[in-house]
Amino acid sequence: MITAASFPTPDLAIRSCNPVELERVHAFAAEQAAAAETARRRLEFGMDVPALRAVHADLIRWRYELALRSPGRIGQGIPLDASRFVTPLADGGPNYDRLGYTGRLRHRASWDPATRTFLGGVETPAHRIMLHYGQAVHERFAREGNAGDVLLNPVVLPDGRVITGNRLVRGAAAARIGDELVARLARRGRDTSQVEIGGNPCYAVTADDPARELMFTSALELLADKGDWAAAQYLLFQSPRMKKGSDAVTRVFLAAVGAVLSGHPPTLVQDIDLRCAVLGQQESAAAVQG
Repeated sequence: MITAASFPTPDLAIRSCNPVELERVHAFAAEQAAAAETARRRLEFGMDVPALRAVHADLIRWRYELALRSPGRIGQGIPLDASRFVTPLADGGPNYDRLGYTGRLRHRASWDPATRTFLGGVETPAHRIMLHYGQAVHERFAREGNAGDVLLNPVVLPDGRVITGNRLVRGAAAARIGDELVARLARRGRDTSQVEIGGNPCYAVTADDPARELMFTSALELLADKGDWAAAQYLLFQSPRMKKGSDAVTRVFLAAVGAVLSGHPPTLVQDIDLRCAVLGQQESAAAVQG
């Protein structure tokens, strides 16, 4: 049986010092475990590609329904919009995930219009881990001898083909992404007065639509053939489906499939999404626990 032990709370989710909010964050593991156990029972009757697609689609709906019931987001930022949990990236455009200094992840930080960042407040695990992965972006640029602002992440598919997955962006290119984020939010009618685009961030940008579809399908085929779960894990985190919620959906899906394949529930690394976004395919595979 899959339990909450398979879902250690990600540091990125711990962005408050409020005990009530922290209790809510940690309680999410039980929600994930219940959904994963339901999915596991379904997949025990057959785990071909159509069955895997159907379970994954149902988990997207599960995450959306949780978002509908949520009292709001933890910490500071744009108010929760449940519709984003069922908005495909193909419709909403690529995700730009900020890495590096992210002041809104500090507890009770204050907005500074001069720097377009949140300052002060109390450090949280979420703030620390984003600093860590922001530094990891620069280290990867240096390791690969890339002096520019954009690093294209190669992904090897199970059949040996190499495609471009997500990309890592820094410097002037990252500043342009910040401007695009503000423009996007304005087009959606959102308040952009406190959107954090200062602080010299990096961004992880999701792969193009055809590449994401290819990686997703390849992952399902690999799992249906009882192939390398760790390899499928990387492909799934590289190919999110919706604008919001894909991390939780992928974790639950992988726990269910892993339990069927191995006979015991896997334990997902708490920062596996960030590892897969930043470190590259080979380095991310080393993060697997089972």
